[in-house]
Amino acid sequence: MLVLAASLSLLIGVVLGTLGGGGAILTLPMLVYAVGQEPKSAIATSLFVVGATSVVGMTVHARAGTLRWKVGAMFGLAAMAGAYGGGRIAHFIPSAVLLVLFATVMVVTGTAMLKRKGAAGPVQALRFGGALALGSAVGTLSGLVGAGGGFLIVPALTLFGGLAMREAIGTSLFVIALQSFAGFAGHVTHVHLDWTLVLVITTTSLVGGVAGAVLSTKVSADGLRRAFAFLVIAMGLFMFAKELSAVTAGVAAAFTLLAVLWATRGSAPNLHPEAPRGSL
Repeated sequence: MLVLAASLSLLIGVVLGTLGGGGAILTLPMLVYAVGQEPKSAIATSLFVVGATSVVGMTVHARAGTLRWKVGAMFGLAAMAGAYGGGRIAHFIPSAVLLVLFATVMVVTGTAMLKRKGAAGPVQALRFGGALALGSAVGTLSGLVGAGGGFLIVPALTLFGGLAMREAIGTSLFVIALQSFAGFAGHVTHVHLDWTLVLVITTTSLVGGVAGAVLSTKVSADGLRRAFAFLVIAMGLFMFAKELSAVTAGVAAAFTLLAVLWATRGSAPNLHPEAPRGSL
């Protein structure tokens, strides 16, 4: 079981470092469905692993100049407060409800990312109040369901913050590190952790995170966005299938397919990297 967890967590680290998120999207299902952990323990473990991996990935991006510290600090401080609160609230919510909520947000967010084309033009800079509001909301949801929040932070920074995709990825890793450890602090007081498993997964994820962060500088920005979106949607559908009845999951999948077709209608990947846009 440890070998399986280590192998999968290496892949998770690569995804997190490359896309600026998605680590918890894979970590949580891996711990629940492959390793067999109880969901609330898996949420806490996921937050710790993703937080540690993000620290390494953000260091690579900082050296490459693709981390916007000012935006990340504002967004991250608000997200930390929200994540800690979400982690405390999660104690009172059934595990199945948390997993379905997690899947729903993934599908909606992934569809929004597909809708936005890489050459969409200037986006209004993210203001101080907007950064606090978005950070708090993302952090609360992240703390509730054990997500590092990259699948929400990257879209928020690109759709509302005016950051180019690579800047959003680097900044997202900074925010994820802050709020993941805050969310972990909210969970750790009421869950049991297998620290051997935590350390094995964290170590292999760190190796993958470095490789992914380096890889992200070699890939088309629009290609990253689309890959990120499809990953999020696919994992959301997988979790619907595991947590809902066959009929309900089928209905959810049908609506998701329609939303994806609408979001991708008339769009084509932009193979040229995005130019940085002005923001805070």
